[in-house]
Amino acid sequence: MAEGFIQSMFAERIGGGKFGKEDKIYKFEKIKRAKAAALKTNPEAELIDLGVGEPDDMAPPGVVEAMQRECARWENRGYADNGIMEFREAAARYMGQVYGVKGINPENEVIHGIGSKPTLAMIPSAFINQGDITLMTVPGYPVMGTHTRWYGGEVVNLPLREENDFLPDLDSIDGSVLKHTKLLYINYPNNPTGAAATKAFFEKAVRFAAENNIIVVHDAAYAALNFEGKPLSFLSIPGAKEVGIEIHSLSKAFNMTGWRIAFVVGNEKVVNAYAYVKDNCDSGQFKAIQKAGIHALEHHELTAEISKKYERRLKALVETLNSIGFSARMPKGSFYLYVRIPKRTKSGMIFNSAEDFSEFLIKEKLISSVPWDDAGSFVRFSATFVAKDMSDERRILDEVRKRLSDIQFEF
Repeated sequence: MAEGFIQSMFAERIGGGKFGKEDKIYKFEKIKRAKAAALKTNPEAELIDLGVGEPDDMAPPGVVEAMQRECARWENRGYADNGIMEFREAAARYMGQVYGVKGINPENEVIHGIGSKPTLAMIPSAFINQGDITLMTVPGYPVMGTHTRWYGGEVVNLPLREENDFLPDLDSIDGSVLKHTKLLYINYPNNPTGAAATKAFFEKAVRFAAENNIIVVHDAAYAALNFEGKPLSFLSIPGAKEVGIEIHSLSKAFNMTGWRIAFVVGNEKVVNAYAYVKDNCDSGQFKAIQKAGIHALEHHELTAEISKKYERRLKALVETLNSIGFSARMPKGSFYLYVRIPKRTKSGMIFNSAEDFSEFLIKEKLISSVPWDDAGSFVRFSATFVAKDMSDERRILDEVRKRLSDIQFEF
């Protein structure tokens, strides 16, 4: 069939005339293909998936039961638009009870989202004009940067380095960049590093934003999965609500990944701008899901049990990797373990990048991971691997040790 006119019609933001023709493959698609190839080559073997980034358990029974009840109610059948007030009120209470953030007005300082991803995707359309800059921490979740570029903006990356506890160096940003910066994206506890922000860092971020007229967007998807003391909210810092917002997701804290429910909370003007864009993009999440989300937010003790599981698994994973030569350190939050890759094996195999090492793990050892080469070469392992019970957890990690123990890595 002739190519036809459609190939010439694609917008430049997605590749223009080259869309669909380029051989560049998105990293997670590469991982998916590598898994399929490894299983095809070894059909009888068990693939150990330490790369998956979503909870392995279902949502708690009470949340599921609430959904079942609400699905059957006539009044929940229609469009939700920008959300039901009961969900906003529950979110405001949750912020006070879990993070100590008091005084959130549910009428104009909270609004729901259909998950964090579309929320992050919509925010640049409210603020980015041609030539404006978004500061993005890397490695990290790229969605807000992608949409910044689509609106003609520029992305300036802030590398997260081990020597700086995986916090961005805000002092290193050139004044010519700051002059055009509209948005600063941060994410703590962090994906993929597992690092947690300190109160001092958040205080610095508030000062930085106020001094430079920059909006802070804190992606708090993993905020409740905290292993050291009480979870910390950016909005708990004096002045934070004057300069930014926080995005909370129920995906990780309540095992509700596929439910697609989140909320934006903070500065009234930013929340209103997001709500305006959202109202022109979707018609709201199903009311029954919002009401099930209310049940979750009102039972935040559920997250403590979920967090304990990840902490237990991560500690065991650290021990497993260190027993074979890695220098893994227990993260302070999230469900990720971020470790520097070996340089080579004693037998002479060289790893020039994290992608090289990750490919070796999946092809040779049927262990899936996620590579990151943005600021040093690291791989991310996840504690969300599927295991039937604690005994099965130990079996899986023993198998990881067994598969890697015959290799002498050099770091």
